[in-house]
Amino acid sequence: DSAVQVANTWIKELAEDLGDPEDRYRAYRALRAVLHALRDRLTVEEATDLAAQLPMLVRGFYFEGWRPAGKPIRERTREQFLSHIQAAFPEEVYTDPAEVARAVFKVLSRHFTPGEIADVKANLPEQIRALWA
Repeated sequence: DSAVQVANTWIKELAEDLGDPEDRYRAYRALRAVLHALRDRLTVEEATDLAAQLPMLVRGFYFEGWRPAGKPIRERTREQFLSHIQAAFPEEVYTDPAEVARAVFKVLSRHFTPGEIADVKANLPEQIRALWA
């Protein structure tokens, strides 16, 4: 029950940050899309360090489909990073992937230690790091 409650808290916060507190499914998709884009951009070591601070249920979908070989992907631009997030919302023409990324990063910042946030940011190119307020 505790794992479910913690995951629901994160999704509820994200839904509120995205401006639609009633659409938890969209918030779940946003969290999953950004975590996958972030995970694939980090070194294997940093990706697993990040996972250690995720709630158990969130950690499950964070690792879903992950193949550590060939990581991190070498995308350097903001647009490349955001294209992975946009792919999770193909039918939503008006979804701004930068807004989605910033909202997820805001939730992560509330729940992770400052040291872990600093480590993650240090592993990102400047264009992607700039999305993290």
